[in-house]
Amino acid sequence: MLLELRVENLVLIEHAELRLEPGLNVLTGETGAGKTMLATALDLLLGGKAKAGLVRPGASEAYVEGTFERPADLPAELLERLPADDPGLVIARRVWPDGRTRAYVGGRAGTVGDLRELGERLLAFYGQHEHRRLALASAQLAALDGACGPAQAGRRARAAALHAEVRGLERRLEELRALAGARDRELDLLEFELAEIEEVAPLAEEGVALGIERDRLRHLDALRDAALAGAEALAPEGGEAPGAAGALAGAEAALDGVDGVDPALDALATRLRGLRIEAGDLAGDLRRYEAGVEAPSGRLDEVEERLAAIGRLERKHGGGVATVLAHAEGCRARLAELRDVEVALGEAESGLAAAVERRDAVAAELRTARADAAPELAAAVRARLVELAMPDAEFTVELAAREEPGPTGADAVEFRIAPNPGVPAGPLRDIASGGELSRVMLALLGVAHGGEAGGEGRLLVFDEVDAGVGGHTARAVGAQLRELSAGRQVLCITHLPLIASLADAHFRIAKAAGGGASVTTVEAIDGDAVVGELVRMLGAEDSDRAARRHARELLKAA
Repeated sequence: MLLELRVENLVLIEHAELRLEPGLNVLTGETGAGKTMLATALDLLLGGKAKAGLVRPGASEAYVEGTFERPADLPAELLERLPADDPGLVIARRVWPDGRTRAYVGGRAGTVGDLRELGERLLAFYGQHEHRRLALASAQLAALDGACGPAQAGRRARAAALHAEVRGLERRLEELRALAGARDRELDLLEFELAEIEEVAPLAEEGVALGIERDRLRHLDALRDAALAGAEALAPEGGEAPGAAGALAGAEAALDGVDGVDPALDALATRLRGLRIEAGDLAGDLRRYEAGVEAPSGRLDEVEERLAAIGRLERKHGGGVATVLAHAEGCRARLAELRDVEVALGEAESGLAAAVERRDAVAAELRTARADAAPELAAAVRARLVELAMPDAEFTVELAAREEPGPTGADAVEFRIAPNPGVPAGPLRDIASGGELSRVMLALLGVAHGGEAGGEGRLLVFDEVDAGVGGHTARAVGAQLRELSAGRQVLCITHLPLIASLADAHFRIAKAAGGGASVTTVEAIDGDAVVGELVRMLGAEDSDRAARRHARELLKAA
């Protein structure tokens, strides 16, 4: 239900706020005052295309905002963007003079697609042009399904889910068949790449260790010479010079002569003794290192070749050893999939056959329900058309099989009408005029509760659906609008006083010149103001007593 509609700077409307009531809301006003601008505002709010010239001259932008009761079936991605403690739903649209627009859902930026998706849950729109969607096959099917009872919605939901499952399995089967076609070629490539990696068998940290070993092998002579020179400096083997170890031994002997005299000097002598021992040990270690610095013949070449092989794999697969190993795992997984493709093909074909069988079973349930409801729907519509001044109209609902099943089943529906006697019946989209379509639409809405009319939470908007009718027909149109508004919210833009008199809430739109420009205002009216508006709609002056009496009688009869 629409709780409040706010419009700013839309064509002639500078500012307007409507707080709609449950039941039948009517909007009236002089021709040219801008009644259809409110219909345009709703269309914009629910994702309609922004046309040129919508922004009021002199304004920087137009703005439309609607506050709705929150539907129970909102998509999860939209629910996540809405406050959990707010039962309402605020959607808005800004329009700039250059045609750019911005959508808002729950106070946050959204898309026009979000508004369109919400629109299907919030509002159903009917007018002299918009309601021609009734002639579309999908709309006719929805109207028939609405007449099949509440269980049909569940069948349609199952049909849509099974259709999606079938399409997904068909795509999977196509992928597997294509995979099987290129299987041998891909198998050869994967096996070659995996064998290449397994032959080298690189380890994660191997490259670092090999790099260190390569540097050592490249400098063996220098390492030997350095170790030998250090050992000779500490303790020469020839005995020609004492070396650092001999010098330390001489210093230690000098201090031994005064051992025990002064504790401080004794501590220093101890340190000196340690240096002498360490120098001797270090000289021995250096000689042993020098003697052990060697490598097997050809080891450097082996290391170079190993590093080159790892480098080639890294360059080929784009990264380090970790990337190469990950590629190998991918190859193994893909090989397993390719080797099992025949099994997967068989499983996919069996799964598809089972899903098609389930889809066809639900489609058969849908068709049975539709075949049972079609004659009843046609008879009920014909009965209502009699009330709407089409007593001789023939209306039938024809059901046929579709070439390909779809998300709504395997049926095609065609509404056929012969508005006048002696005229062959033809498709509704080809035969009915705008006024006839309006009346057929009203009849269908009255009969197919939950079909085109949607759930009781949706607002039904009628933009001058009463155009071209009068007298008893107008009374019948009004009666059916009143019937539709029971338990629903209906907004009707009308020029007929008889229909306006039935309103639960009445809004008047008026155009006035101010500051050199025309401005449209909208106000809720009641009491004497409603009587005055009905007098205007009757084409009389406000002072006409007979017209005022007629207006009161209309209100009393309502």
